[in-house]
Amino acid sequence: MDWTAANRIDLDVDRRGDAAWLTAQWQDPHAQTLWVDGHGHVGWADGQVLVTPVGPRPEPYDQRHAYLLGHLDGVPVFARVRVPTAEQGREQCQMVSLRAVLDEVGDGLVGLAFEAAALAAWHASAGFCPVCGTPTQVADGGHTRWCPHCASELFPRTDPAVIVAVIDADGRLLLGRQPTWERHRMSVLAGFVEAGESAEQAVHREIREEVGVPLSDVPYVSSQPWPFPRSLMLAFSAHAADTQMTGGDGEIAEARWFTRGELTAAVRDGDLTLPGHHTVARHLVNGWLHGTLA
Repeated sequence: MDWTAANRIDLDVDRRGDAAWLTAQWQDPHAQTLWVDGHGHVGWADGQVLVTPVGPRPEPYDQRHAYLLGHLDGVPVFARVRVPTAEQGREQCQMVSLRAVLDEVGDGLVGLAFEAAALAAWHASAGFCPVCGTPTQVADGGHTRWCPHCASELFPRTDPAVIVAVIDADGRLLLGRQPTWERHRMSVLAGFVEAGESAEQAVHREIREEVGVPLSDVPYVSSQPWPFPRSLMLAFSAHAADTQMTGGDGEIAEARWFTRGELTAAVRDGDLTLPGHHTVARHLVNGWLHGTLA
């Protein structure tokens, strides 16, 4: 998945507030539904994300349970927040963690699955107005909520986070492992942006807190949505001013510098597991391996 290219999904921003138009998209004979819940799970059957036709005689459109994701190749696609049943002809369907099966999702569905998971998670936690406490109502095809009492309009929340490929003067890459990860899994370092902090300041702070390494500069690379539950990952490369690591804040169980040869051999021999192919973390690692990072 190339997150730097134009989005293939037409989000229909200018039209999804029209109730009659939304109903027409739901009744489109080519319309599709992607099954999702509010906990980062997607419908899964036959080794793939479950996308099914809305049906020749669909039930009335209800935006409380079906969010318009947009049009993909001219076809309207909705996130359906309900567990599919045998009536959909998929007795073997199950709800699985999108994060766990991400590498098995085709490029054409990753963007839709991420959008569906993010919207469903937000709706699951945004049922009441943060201003007055009144139950909110879904609007805009599932992309906003509004309060009927104080008229507050609510939008999906996105939390900025930074993720960093730290490279030393010898060209080595720094990888770390969180305590909850399996023993062989490692990745580049990441953390959330604090209030009143720039993304670049967050990079300096996170690397200092986690491994004690000072940085000399932090050029921006790219970004990626990460709906687990609602992050936007801002990716940077960074040059280490010193390679000596000190005890951090406990978020990293181990950290290590790798040459390209060492990392390639460790992955080949099964001693190291890298992030999934659809992640910006893997994009950073691959960029370093191919010598394209600044």
